[in-house]
Amino acid sequence: MFALFDEAGKFLAGRVMSEAESSMQIELESGKRVKVKSANVLIKFDKPAPAELMAEGQRLAQEIDLDLAWEFAPDTEFGFADLARDYFDAKASLAHQAAALFRLFEAPHYFRRMGKGQFKKASEEVVKAALLGIERKRQQALQIEAWAAELVAGQCPAPVREQIYKILFKPDKNGPEYKAVVEATKRAQKAPLDLLKNAGAISSAYQFHWKRFLFENFPKGTGFPALQAPEIRDELPLSPVRAFSIDDSATTEIDDALSVQGLGSGSIVFGIHIAAPALAVTPDSPVDKVARDRFSTVYMPGWKLTMLPDEVVQAYTLVEGRDCPAVSLYVTMDEATLEIKASETRLERVPIAANLRHDKLDAIVTEATLTGEAAADYAFAPELAFCFRLAKHLKAQREQVRGKPETFNRPDYNFRLDSGGLQEPEGHELVSISTRQRGAPLDLIVAEAMILANSTWGGWLAELGLPGIYRSQASLAPGVKVRMGTKALPHAGMGVAQYTWATSPLRRYVDLVNQWQIIACARHGRTAALVAPFKPKDAQLFSIISGFDAAYSAYNGFQSGIERYWTLRYLQQNAIQELTASVMKDGLVRADSLPLVFKALGCEGLARGSHVRVRITGCDEMTLDVHASLIERLDETQAPDDEADDLDADDAETSGPLTLAIDLSDADANAAADNKPEAASA
Repeated sequence: MFALFDEAGKFLAGRVMSEAESSMQIELESGKRVKVKSANVLIKFDKPAPAELMAEGQRLAQEIDLDLAWEFAPDTEFGFADLARDYFDAKASLAHQAAALFRLFEAPHYFRRMGKGQFKKASEEVVKAALLGIERKRQQALQIEAWAAELVAGQCPAPVREQIYKILFKPDKNGPEYKAVVEATKRAQKAPLDLLKNAGAISSAYQFHWKRFLFENFPKGTGFPALQAPEIRDELPLSPVRAFSIDDSATTEIDDALSVQGLGSGSIVFGIHIAAPALAVTPDSPVDKVARDRFSTVYMPGWKLTMLPDEVVQAYTLVEGRDCPAVSLYVTMDEATLEIKASETRLERVPIAANLRHDKLDAIVTEATLTGEAAADYAFAPELAFCFRLAKHLKAQREQVRGKPETFNRPDYNFRLDSGGLQEPEGHELVSISTRQRGAPLDLIVAEAMILANSTWGGWLAELGLPGIYRSQASLAPGVKVRMGTKALPHAGMGVAQYTWATSPLRRYVDLVNQWQIIACARHGRTAALVAPFKPKDAQLFSIISGFDAAYSAYNGFQSGIERYWTLRYLQQNAIQELTASVMKDGLVRADSLPLVFKALGCEGLARGSHVRVRITGCDEMTLDVHASLIERLDETQAPDDEADDLDADDAETSGPLTLAIDLSDADANAAADNKPEAASA
């Protein structure tokens, strides 16, 4: 005797070897023996052979018209044999019965399965809806086929082009556009990026990186809503100082300025003046919501996306020739010893006498002119000389706390595009890359002044019991990272007891938040905790820290990546085929004269610090990968210093191949902020 049975939704047939009360031992045609529950046995028969019955039943099943079978079927529950007798013949054969079983089972949109060969026909509405769904799937399959064929032929369908970044990085794997790309990639046997570029879906490597960044971070676009800068209603006193700022020429968000009073008197009052949008912008106001949505200005060669609209920035930026509202820190110190005697924070209007531009002054304002070894023929020479002396003193004090000196062996790199920064780059502009040694006099002056302000204000907030957003580092041990939090903790890397970010409120949201707290302190002193916008353990602060960390990391990662793109363009535009470099680890090398970390074949076994010459054999602007090989070793191994030897986060993010979210196996299923030295020092 033979039996046809259901095994987990699959129909099998074989010879019955033994039968118990609730189960059978059945031998399949392959010789395998299986134990089958009696409830799963649907047909028992003596002939024909199981294989013959299965084959004939499958053939006859395809002849059954489902619409006609649905009409024949009773409204009540029925068995497959009943339908076979109604549809084929009153004396339906075993093959007809098997055919009815197979056909009913594979059409759940017509017939609901009720168990043990029993079925019930679906309502007319359910059938119509199911048929529409089946037709949609069929049409979608045809569409996927057509799109895949177009991609293989070198043409990109519009729907695929419109979703290209979603397909590559955040795909809906059930979407027809994604499935078409996967299918075309397999057919063409090409990498997804190559396939899409050949099909014209990606116009250029630069646009690919730029639009990917916008897709991931600015899905609603980069435009601002119509906003009006709130007025500062406070009656602010006018400061007697003549303040000056030091920034790059491209800087429009001028956050900070300096002043020096009392030269030659024995007692100096050193002023640090910070633009004060927090005097007008309030938490949860329209301007605040825009700033919190972006968290920071995004910097890149030749362009930037500001945190705030330009009309808002211009209302508070420290432009020369204006009396600008500011939060000022005045530090009184002994002129001879530079010992700090007192500090005071004031809310006031500060006359901005000049906006100095360090890219125009770096070659003029040198250590020799600042120390009197050479003539100083420039504005604010006495003030700058004092600022430089103070900066060196403050740096030495911090280094004593750090336990070792800060070393800046790697320069900062400035990128200039021939577009002049007046319009959004297209990716083909000529690029020039220049260097400015970190720790240059003007950089040092601004960096140390900002560190002094941020550490002083951080301590003041803690003293008055107000929370702020701090940056801390427990130690200089390897792997100990800088963290953000709401408590005033030491920053080992900076060599200060506490450190906030409060000196760039036009460019960073955490600085704006901290400025609200500082203004509360300046207005209310010891009672500031009662009226400050943020109270201790305020959940909003933790939310801001989390959002800022994510955004700032993404922005810095993009800046590093797009700078790497322009560096590769620089190599090609200048036909540079060889570079000297220092070996890092795992075959990675760092170019001596460019901001470029890459792997060079042949350097894997060399010691860290080895100096080498490498040949550039190829660059991929899409993946930002550099192909290179060792030409020669230039010297014996040099002991690397800690800073130059470590692979920093930006290098790590941009020294490897691009990772896509597209899955071919699924086919069947820091130095942000206008290059300001504050960021470099931090």
